[in-house]
Amino acid sequence: MRGRALAVLLAVALPTGAFAQVAEPDSYRMEEYRAPVPETLQGATVVGVDEAYDLWRDGETVFVDVLPRPPKPENLPEGTIWREKPRLSIPGAAWLPNTGYGDIAPATEAYFTDALETLTEGDRTHPVLFFCLPECWMSWNAAKRAIERGYSSVYWFPEGSDGWSSAGHPTEEIPAMPGEPAAE
Repeated sequence: MRGRALAVLLAVALPTGAFAQVAEPDSYRMEEYRAPVPETLQGATVVGVDEAYDLWRDGETVFVDVLPRPPKPENLPEGTIWREKPRLSIPGAAWLPNTGYGDIAPATEAYFTDALETLTEGDRTHPVLFFCLPECWMSWNAAKRAIERGYSSVYWFPEGSDGWSSAGHPTEEIPAMPGEPAAE
């Protein structure tokens, strides 16, 4: 009876998905991007809030936010002005929207590759940290994509900007990095 009571207590106290063990896939996540993520990413170092903060404070690691742009609502009445919500993120991060999908268009692939080349000054050993939101496969996909492009010091921060701000760390509005292709 005590074991069952403990299990019920844990099920109520822990967030949904806390018991889920997600296996690391061989390829990119192609759908349902907001879902429990694996605890690992082969070729990358997974970091929590404290480690991410230390890397940010050190100032040597490039932080890359891959949160996608919000889609423009369909069926807006004619004449309605659409304004995107500003992206509040980790100060100094480079925002590369829409680069974390599993399947990206060649123009988005070029944007991602060119941006990393610029951010690291062509040094594929330069540390790069990828993030998005908690339980978001976009950052996992983007970090995997960087590893496949030969980047050897890749960090993945699965708690993302929400985990960062919940820890009391500063945020700021950041623009998308120039060169972003038009919406696909």
